Amino acid sequence: MLNLPLYQVDAFTDRLFGGNPAAVVPVPEFPADALMQSIATENNLSETAFVVIRGKGKFDIRWFTPTQEVRLCGHATLAAAHVLYKSGGKDLDKLRFRTTSAGTIAVTPLAEAGTYRMAFPTDVPEKTRAGKKLRGALAGLNPKEVYKGTDDLIVVLKNERQVRSLQPNFHIVAQLKRRGLIVTAPGDEVDFVSRCFYPAYGIDEDPVTGSAHTVLTPLWAKKLKKKHLTARQVSTRGGQITCELRGKKVHLTGQAITYLAGQLLLDRLD
Repeated sequence: MLNLPLYQVDAFTDRLFGGNPAAVVPVPEFPADALMQSIATENNLSETAFVVIRGKGKFDIRWFTPTQEVRLCGHATLAAAHVLYKSGGKDLDKLRFRTTSAGTIAVTPLAEAGTYRMAFPTDVPEKTRAGKKLRGALAGLNPKEVYKGTDDLIVVLKNERQVRSLQPNFHIVAQLKRRGLIVTAPGDEVDFVSRCFYPAYGIDEDPVTGSAHTVLTPLWAKKLKKKHLTARQVSTRGGQITCELRGKKVHLTGQAITYLAGQLLLDRLD
């Protein structure tokens, strides 16, 4: 069995130990699902991205949390683009990642070092009701509005203070029959803030969630009547995202920095 390179990148941040750490594993072809899941579980990060090079600037990508594969991940895509661009792709003006079920994600390196713009399908939220279980997950906090996206429930709160101080009931969040729960509110210094919780996927709180902003961007674009927005995920590590609504696409811009480069010694499995 081949040994494989492994990178760990802090995404949606310009400094080490900020943003959201993701593992990136370039592979000649995707290993067995069970092996990819074992690697992701061992890494114990929000996401491990596996990437296959198909041609110049063309890649296949899959993402795994510590417990299961996901349909879409933003911060690990940003991390993968950063690794591929820095390790030999600096002549590329665009990187295209083909996914299993979320279409093709185009990533454009920008002039500022370590900065990339990603184009995702827009996820338009639908308004719904706050059921008893959701209110229990919010530990008694009353939401202003509740929406559902393709993957997550979205709760709009009154202000940034409520988002920061929320202590959700993770046991109940894991029972919501959605990938996870996003809480959001107008920001004090940015257009909107958020926090994201995915205990059913082995992640109580995700530090910075790119995919969540594919549904938060159209929500706040409509509320604020603007297409260019600044966002901050106010987790402990925190992260900054610039968002733009372009019709059926959401463009997310963020920075990334490599923390670790190493090797997976998979020959020891033989």
